[in-house]
Amino acid sequence: MVLLHVLFEHAAGYALFVVKEVEEIGMLLPQVEDCVLNIGKFNGMVSLAAFFPFKSAQAALENINAISEGVVHADLKLFLETNLPIGGKKKATLGVSDAKIGAALQEELGLSIQTGGVVAEILRGVRLHFHSLVKGLTAQAASKAQLGLGHSYSRAKVKFNVNRADNMIIQSIALLDQLDKDINTFSMRVREWYGYHFPELIRIVPDNSTYCRLAQLIGNRKELSEESLEALEEVVMDGAKAQAILEASRSSMGMDISPIDLINIERFSNRVVSLAAYRLELQEYLRSKMSQVAPNLAALIGDVVGARLISHAGSLTNLAKYPASTVQILGAEKALFRALKTRGNTPKYGLIFHSTFIGRAAAKNKGRISRYLANKCTIASRIDAFSELPTCVFGDKLRDQVEERLSFYETGEAPRKNLDVMKEAVIQAGEEAAQIKIKMEKKEKKRRKREKKLASLSTGDDEVEDANGKVEANGEAVVKKKKKKAADEVVKMEEEALAEENGDTPAKKKKKRKSEAMDVEPEAEEAPETPQTEKKKKKKKKEAE
Repeated sequence: MVLLHVLFEHAAGYALFVVKEVEEIGMLLPQVEDCVLNIGKFNGMVSLAAFFPFKSAQAALENINAISEGVVHADLKLFLETNLPIGGKKKATLGVSDAKIGAALQEELGLSIQTGGVVAEILRGVRLHFHSLVKGLTAQAASKAQLGLGHSYSRAKVKFNVNRADNMIIQSIALLDQLDKDINTFSMRVREWYGYHFPELIRIVPDNSTYCRLAQLIGNRKELSEESLEALEEVVMDGAKAQAILEASRSSMGMDISPIDLINIERFSNRVVSLAAYRLELQEYLRSKMSQVAPNLAALIGDVVGARLISHAGSLTNLAKYPASTVQILGAEKALFRALKTRGNTPKYGLIFHSTFIGRAAAKNKGRISRYLANKCTIASRIDAFSELPTCVFGDKLRDQVEERLSFYETGEAPRKNLDVMKEAVIQAGEEAAQIKIKMEKKEKKRRKREKKLASLSTGDDEVEDANGKVEANGEAVVKKKKKKAADEVVKMEEEALAEENGDTPAKKKKKRKSEAMDVEPEAEEAPETPQTEKKKKKKKKEAE
């Protein structure tokens, strides 16, 4: 006879239930569904065999993390070995909710595992009546345990999320696209609004950002004079255009505008200009993020296109998992499914169309170069996803390969072999990695040295006291001098570390520091002489008396 045991994982602990009359339950599944809701009938079908409460919230989190990853925790293994009848005439079958943990248990303990069907229905009832089945556990305590574990589990997942750097790129590129749309819409509104007053400006200045800055600068066109010509040239960056704007303002056919309307137009123009400035800052931020997260992909295809690929895939890891054929048409899903439905031609490219390579290729070679570029993008994304030290060496080499392939399609000049290029890249990447490691070791040494100096400064106060517990004046001055020197050295080291991080050279500051040290030393030397001068003064007073 086969005994069915069901394992239930709760926030409070592990529970093992014995299912009675498994054959009858298997035959009467619809009746089981009705009986699950009634606690009296459900108690007749299932009985609690063992319960293992978690010792602490930390232990609960560790066990749940192990189960979610499909790993058998030591607590679970001990619990099952103790309470599950493995040997004997009666063979035990263990029912679990997740097939992943079931496979791990089968491999670890050699058990017969069952999932789905009857087990799913039994677990549904156990989940509903768990606080009634376990003695000493109330519904309130069970819900509190679930809430606490849920919070800690979610916090741990967010904290140790491997895609947290990718999320910054995904949000940045989404905001960049939204800003482009908003700036375009707002600029058109400014053009329409200010066009009533100065319609000729639209024809002279077609650029949206420049138009908004000019609308902000000019204001009332009747007040524009020769004195404003320099300011106009600064905005337009063209003397002829500035002169044309000045002449057009004198003979404009636009209507007069009230001061309050003009104030509103200027304020709105100011907002549009600030949005355009923020867009440039955001693009710079995106460039810096891409150079840290996916330097090879950015070097190959550009920051914006690379960020769009990562955003569309969901993360850099997901993009690395995609084959080259998927990367090629990523972003053209609608066109692909439409082509499959109508049995037409499938798209040749998706988001990678915005790369410069496809635009430079001839019409007959666009499909070829997009396939080749998608292949190289896949290689670059995999290198970025799984390399420890971020370098753009491979990205530059892959970019050169795409350039060579383009010239091959145009001129017929044979490109280099992929094996030779990758060998060069590996050697170069190894050299760069060695340099980065040396720099990191130097920084670590400086940091340790700085920490030692600070520690010695904090513990150096007790060195001045003599055997009687009194402090000598000369000794105090010497210690002060030492402390001052040590503090100066610490500041100097911190400044050098900051300069190295920013890429500046701290050579200019050394002379100043030397001169400051020279000024400090005489003061420090004079300090010990103060007790002697006081004694002389006292002698003089006594002689005078």
